[in-house]
Amino acid sequence: ADANAVPVLVVGAGIMGAGIAQVAAAAGHRVMLFDSRDGAAASARDKLAATLDGLVAKGKLSADAVEATLARIEPIAALEEVSGIGLVVEAIVENLEAKRALFQQLESLLSADCVLATNTSSISVTAIANGLQHPGRLVGMHFFNPVPLMKLVEVVSGLHTDAAVAAAIFELGRAWGKTPVHARS
Repeated sequence: ADANAVPVLVVGAGIMGAGIAQVAAAAGHRVMLFDSRDGAAASARDKLAATLDGLVAKGKLSADAVEATLARIEPIAALEEVSGIGLVVEAIVENLEAKRALFQQLESLLSADCVLATNTSSISVTAIANGLQHPGRLVGMHFFNPVPLMKLVEVVSGLHTDAAVAAAIFELGRAWGKTPVHARS
């Protein structure tokens, strides 16, 4: 793994979250994957393993690359298990209250310099940041489905998003092989 790659927490192991975890892990990040549904994170990792093995069989990926990617993804059963995370990407249900509650919980668990990103496609980043102690570190990082194939990533700034945070996520999108574009919430 890239020694400079910040450890990432992906919350939500549905189709989007699993895709984001795959892209981050393939780019060299250690990824913790959490889903509130029992066993969903582990099952998403198993599904990903099967998909990637299929790509190895077709000669599209090397077995070593797949093994390295999967080894970096760690399903966790409770958010309290997170440690040393530098970036959270949230990909849970499109519900403002659920997202706000999650980020407020994460603020109590993570260091003050951890960047919080939401994959929301329709909810205001400003509204999600409302009530956070450090609203400047929340930014939109909107991926398109299927995440591993779609190049575009919208980096969405809310009213409070620090310009440096948006710039860092823009660069990270590029490092992940994506085509980032800045957008306003």
